[in-house]
Amino acid sequence: MSKHILMVVTTADNMNNEHSTGLWLSEFGEAYVEFANAGHTITVASPKGGKAPVDDRSLEGEVPQEILDTAIYLENTVKLEEIKDVNEFDAIFLPGGHGTMFDLPENTKLQEVIRDLYEQNKVVAAVCHGPAGLVGVKLSDATPLVAGKTVTAFTDAEEVATTLDQYMPFLLETRLRELGAEFVAAENWVNHVQVDDHLITGQNPQSTIAVAKEVVKQLA
Repeated sequence: MSKHILMVVTTADNMNNEHSTGLWLSEFGEAYVEFANAGHTITVASPKGGKAPVDDRSLEGEVPQEILDTAIYLENTVKLEEIKDVNEFDAIFLPGGHGTMFDLPENTKLQEVIRDLYEQNKVVAAVCHGPAGLVGVKLSDATPLVAGKTVTAFTDAEEVATTLDQYMPFLLETRLRELGAEFVAAENWVNHVQVDDHLITGQNPQSTIAVAKEVVKQLA
């Protein structure tokens, strides 16, 4: 039975005017392909709507044509504020890219959507820097969504390895720990997923397919 998945991508295209950034394409594309192949309906939304920027670095090397082709779904994203009925969605997925660190953490509409879906026991999933969209989410009792939850995300060690840590507004692993999350870090660049009931998180780009497959599994 087809379910409806909301994919929320960044529209931030620079890091404090220092370096260009955006969405990490494979984290969007690999998940999109998994969801589409499972027969699910997908809506792609973003803070500003319209065309979502793709980080040029995510296009380096051998990127499969199937993933490159998913960029067409980033041409005209729905503006988050235009989503009126969150109940139509069965899951939300947040791919990463450094852009997410700048426009997702304080987006109140995104916080409301994630809270409402989570409290309805619907699937909330994020990978790499995507969990930046979780840090501002508070449940109806005012506790942080991630408090006491077992999660993972792009680690501080991985951020330092990219040398982009100096440009980040905060370090994602550190922030999640500060919010009370039980953060589990694996070695740099290895596939690593944490599942805490219907909250699914992946550490890095290498974890995207595993996260997406877990989403599909839970929706089945």
